[in-house]
Amino acid sequence: MPGRSDRTVPLAVKIVVSGGLGVGKSTFIGAVSEIEPLDTEAAITQVSVGVDSLEGVEAKTRTTVALDFGRITLDPTIALYLFGTPGQGRFSFLWDDLVEGALGTVVLADTRRIEESFAAVDYFEAQGVPFVLAVNRFDGAERVELAEVRRALGLNPEIPVLECDARERGSVRDVLGALMDRVIGVRASPRRRAVGVR
Repeated sequence: MPGRSDRTVPLAVKIVVSGGLGVGKSTFIGAVSEIEPLDTEAAITQVSVGVDSLEGVEAKTRTTVALDFGRITLDPTIALYLFGTPGQGRFSFLWDDLVEGALGTVVLADTRRIEESFAAVDYFEAQGVPFVLAVNRFDGAERVELAEVRRALGLNPEIPVLECDARERGSVRDVLGALMDRVIGVRASPRRRAVGVR
């Protein structure tokens, strides 16, 4: 047939990257995106003083106020569309819209401010969205064993906890690969099929 292409169109999969303020979501998406990543970063101003805690990330001067967006083609059959959530609690009302239709989530954690991870973990557990927890290794941060991070956040044993460097493309790809394994495992679960979970 004239004009017909045998080129495979990859399946589009929506993935959310979440976590608290300053955990590295924008960096994570930017490190792996094959397109120019979209971000909605704005300068941190005096207006946020007393509202957004910068304890542990005092040098941070810009923050996401709506979303980050990027894309990575894992192989010719699948493309991941990455949506990063804002980390501040006052923008959490955006999460429902950003998560709608997502197959899975990466929750980033910073061991210097582990308490910032609770809101995201609680949210995705309540939503029933498969997720992995990725501990972003920051320069100069004390190294904490992954088992200790799991205990601190009260994560179930089936939730993967791994470390990453959000600046490194290979490390980010590994985290996304672990998430896809988790999504496939959850969706293939006989229990989920029995109750009709999508």
